Amino acid sequence: MRRKKIVCLVLSLMYSVFISIGYSFEKYDDISFFNKWYFSFIFFIMTFVIYFLLSFIFNRIPLKFGGIKSKRIKKIIDIFEMHPFLISLIVILVCWIPYMIAFYPGILSPDPDHQILQFFGIDNKYSYYSVLIDENMIITNHHPVLHTLLLGGFVKIGTIFGNFNFGLFIYSFFQILVLSFTLAYVVKFLFDEKVGKLYSLSCLIIFALVPVFPFYAMSPVKDVIFTCLIIFYIIFIYNCVKTEKVNFWIIFVLILIILFRNNGFHIIILSLPFLLFLKNGRKKILILTLFTLGFYYSYNHYILPYFHVTQTSVREVLSIPFQQTARYVKYYEDDVTDEEKAVIDKILDFDTIARRYNPQKSDPVKNEYNRFATNEDLKKYFDVWLKEFEKHPDVYVASTFNNTYGYYYPSNNWYVYSNFNSLLNDYGFDYHYNNHYVLRIVLSGFAIIFPYIPFIGIIVNIGFSTWILLFMIGYLIYRKKYRFLCVYIPMIIVFLVCLASPVNTYFRYAMPNIFAMPLALGIFRKSIRY
Repeated sequence: MRRKKIVCLVLSLMYSVFISIGYSFEKYDDISFFNKWYFSFIFFIMTFVIYFLLSFIFNRIPLKFGGIKSKRIKKIIDIFEMHPFLISLIVILVCWIPYMIAFYPGILSPDPDHQILQFFGIDNKYSYYSVLIDENMIITNHHPVLHTLLLGGFVKIGTIFGNFNFGLFIYSFFQILVLSFTLAYVVKFLFDEKVGKLYSLSCLIIFALVPVFPFYAMSPVKDVIFTCLIIFYIIFIYNCVKTEKVNFWIIFVLILIILFRNNGFHIIILSLPFLLFLKNGRKKILILTLFTLGFYYSYNHYILPYFHVTQTSVREVLSIPFQQTARYVKYYEDDVTDEEKAVIDKILDFDTIARRYNPQKSDPVKNEYNRFATNEDLKKYFDVWLKEFEKHPDVYVASTFNNTYGYYYPSNNWYVYSNFNSLLNDYGFDYHYNNHYVLRIVLSGFAIIFPYIPFIGIIVNIGFSTWILLFMIGYLIYRKKYRFLCVYIPMIIVFLVCLASPVNTYFRYAMPNIFAMPLALGIFRKSIRY
């Protein structure tokens, strides 16, 4: 009882803080809500209500789940039981066919556009984000090289036959197969683990009918395949925890996680060592950890340089301080000395930084980063950054909250690509949608309204998925199921990476957590019964 009270109190305080921060910055763009005379009263009532709601839920979570009474549903599940993976795969693909027809050959967004340009050796903005080690090799690791080669290679096949759209669709279809295979495997996994027949069937319905899945299946962004790899990684961790056996097949997944996302290495290296507590698998986990370190170092320091591929710019990890500086200049420019202006100007173009500042997106600020800045320039910048923090720390705090609150506050924001992007056509490519205009309008409209549908709309809510993640962790602590906490560490790392990302409430950054949530909840259901 004491543990339950502590866990519920901590969770209720966290949720109340998240709501307060999110509401304040969404409405006022600062901490004004905290200064209202009635804030303390509202915060107390909110915490009190959430605490008792959590206590009620904790007491009502069943450790055993009842059977299915409906004969019709039983018949459906009996058919499903025969071949859960194959049937799931077929159902998902059939339900996604309208999206394949409507958005043939694929839904391009700015990032894959520029990756295709890089593959074909056409200068674009990413060619100037870093100092190229070879001017004849404009492919950089800003976007993972493997994904750029994969996407560009399929498009190249199409252009060989004189049809850009056909090449793009080959990639789209490849990605559709990867995602549908992964989701079908999740359904089979949950079924094999006896998580609950009805729950497994519900997951299949979600994968087949919720628009976010087919929309991203048709969007050639690197995050889709990366998300699939994270799902398999989570399943691997669960199996390790459950059986205390380590299968080396995961090496291929670890390699691909590193190759498909520049921050994939951090997810692995910050989660894999937690499995060292296993009695029978420590040596193998240690080998996997050392292998991951070795492969990451070799890939970045030997393989990429060998092919003259330039690494991503350091600016990609400096979104937080750059935003803080921009907000400081916007509101306290008069406090910035001439010497400090000169230091900032060497990094970020001081004269325009205040105008470029967007509270929820750091790209306009960091896009003016001086790629020729030296380590000494950066050192001087951080000296100024620290001095300004000491003068107005509230500005830095406000900047960070403004750029992150959507990842822990259940607000609705953009979450799918659907609009036509004509950028590639400006470079001579013939990219176009087909004539199914009405079908595109209907499917896009369904995607737009889905987040606002009561109850089921939360499936695609980024902030709410974080709440569910914290709830599962809290309940496992309450039930002393400590070893199963390892399963959720990759999702925690994904969340922390989102907080350091350049954009607030950006769906594809949080995609691994949202797409993996049905799996995570299924594992949670199973874990609490051990």
